[in-house]
Amino acid sequence: MDFLSFDKPAGVLVKTTLVDFPGIVAGSFFLKGCNLRCPYCYNKGLIDNSDSDDSLNSINDLFFHLEKRKAILHGIVISGGEPLLNPYTPFIIKKAKSLGYKIKLDTNGTLPYELEAFLQNSELKPDYIAMDIKTTPEKYATLLCNPKSKYIGNTNHFITSIKHSISLLSELPADQREFRTVLVPNLIDKETIIKIAEILPEDANWFFSQFRNQNCLNPDYNNITLFSDSQITALLETAKKYIKNSKLR
Repeated sequence: MDFLSFDKPAGVLVKTTLVDFPGIVAGSFFLKGCNLRCPYCYNKGLIDNSDSDDSLNSINDLFFHLEKRKAILHGIVISGGEPLLNPYTPFIIKKAKSLGYKIKLDTNGTLPYELEAFLQNSELKPDYIAMDIKTTPEKYATLLCNPKSKYIGNTNHFITSIKHSISLLSELPADQREFRTVLVPNLIDKETIIKIAEILPEDANWFFSQFRNQNCLNPDYNNITLFSDSQITALLETAKKYIKNSKLR
């Protein structure tokens, strides 16, 4: 089928990263397409297809890079967008594994059955998974869901899905998974931190990052005032009361 052509523009290749795969020198590939519309998303072009084809890489570009750099790189990060939705993801994992690469998968946690299928398949199981926790699950249906989705406004769907994904990752060793939260003022506060902490495993590695108010999917978010250093410290201290390994990245 044409949409699975490995020569078509499919995403953005980051040739080398020292920060996206803990302890591993890796490359990253950001695939197009996502089932959410997070207003603060800065991979805007991958979500709304506004990136020109000239700025995107094909799967063959990625495979060529992995072949060329296999003596230097040791891992590949598959991100997005939402890679569990993308038909290229299984092919990337199988190819990278055949070359001896470790696999890190980034996911938004709203697709637990797809996640479970990857975890149960030895050919597709990632070595490391990072799951985003964007706010409390109750808010996904109204603040983050794609308006065209059949799940728009379906709070129970997102609560169930997010908790299911967390449960699946909780069964993995702590050093094979992490949870990530971007500190977006409209989505995160002390009460939200507490509610999220209550559904995470106690041994979670929970990483926070500062919100970047630029190139946001919703332009209004470009004008949001960032949390101050003292506010971030207070939020982090709240998280640490519940999840010991909570850190600012």
